[in-house]
Amino acid sequence: MIKFDLTNRVAIVTGGAQGFGYAITERFIKSGAKVIIWDIDENESKKALETISSENLSYQIVDVSNFEVINKNLLQIEKNFGKIDIFINNAGMAGLNTTVVEYPIEEWNKVINLNLNSVFYCCKAVVPFMNKNNYGRIVNIASIAGKEGNPNASAYSTSKAGVIGLTKSLGKELALKNIAVNCVTPAAAKTRIFDQMTEEHINYMLSKIPRNRFAKVDELASLVTWLSSEENSFSTAGVFDLSGGRATY
Repeated sequence: MIKFDLTNRVAIVTGGAQGFGYAITERFIKSGAKVIIWDIDENESKKALETISSENLSYQIVDVSNFEVINKNLLQIEKNFGKIDIFINNAGMAGLNTTVVEYPIEEWNKVINLNLNSVFYCCKAVVPFMNKNNYGRIVNIASIAGKEGNPNASAYSTSKAGVIGLTKSLGKELALKNIAVNCVTPAAAKTRIFDQMTEEHINYMLSKIPRNRFAKVDELASLVTWLSSEENSFSTAGVFDLSGGRATY
């Protein structure tokens, strides 16, 4: 395993107790970072702490769809650690697999609120903390669905396309500072998000990947760790594919 140096960096990972988020959290700890998991599942957060077992790991129960709650917890982290260096927007949901015509409006709003609005809220809130030290790395977890648009997953695809646009805008706004903002567009991986999908949709996603397998969470964690390190000193407002050859642009 290549080690990217995150020694003494303070990192927040939303949805960090499971799936992609857990893999990122674990890799960050191994790279020397102090990591705070933001999750709404306290049981999974406690499990993550027990499994990783590091004095540099802690968690907060945070609803990332609530801007005031986000700000309150950021202030607490700054008070405890003195700074915030890295922010990973990973929390999200798949939503229903159905057509646009049949998609319930309430479910649409729920997916957009968690997958896109919360990323905006977190970015809006954390950038002022990074500006104080003229240093920061933000990585937003988007999806190949945001580039290509999966049928019967319109809310998810739309929300992830929005994350890509937000990343490009914010990265350009901060380009003259030592703050990098990038996103990753992975193909599907076998995480708990599959529990929200139909078998038909899972098979459709696999059929689109030339490598003929799903992404591994460790593969995503490796890319995110580099993007979060000082070694990424130039790339910003970028979209990094992890699609197994599926991406067409």
